[in-house]
Amino acid sequence: MLKKIIIFLVLVFIIIQFIRPAKNIAARGPQHIEALYTMPDTVKAIMRVACYDCHSDSTRYPWYNQVQPVAWWLNHHISEARGELNFAQFGTYSKQKQVKKLQKTVKAVTKGWMPLDSYLWIHKDAKLSPEQAKMVADWANSTIAQIQ
Repeated sequence: MLKKIIIFLVLVFIIIQFIRPAKNIAARGPQHIEALYTMPDTVKAIMRVACYDCHSDSTRYPWYNQVQPVAWWLNHHISEARGELNFAQFGTYSKQKQVKKLQKTVKAVTKGWMPLDSYLWIHKDAKLSPEQAKMVADWANSTIAQIQ
């Protein structure tokens, strides 16, 4: 009986490998925050490493995204994050919403809420130093002033 259960589970695991979520791979278009507002290269580099995998349409998928059900979980997590804030679609937000999203960004990076700890387990390079968090916050605050 145990052998049949193990065989069944192995077969299910193999079958689900063929059920893959769609990946979000997109170029930076005219609605991307980098196309709309001036962003220093240092801040761009920080954002690309620490933010864009979840909060844009330019996700760099890790190797373990090839294994189901991990890919489903990642896809769900990324979809939720983009639903909250998508830097690739920033230009589609109203000016008021852009300001609110940038204010939340300032708070999240200065308080250390972002990037999430679960993301940092694998992506150690995404951990923001206090100086990097300040650079992102300063840029966001100056962009808020520019929007208003």
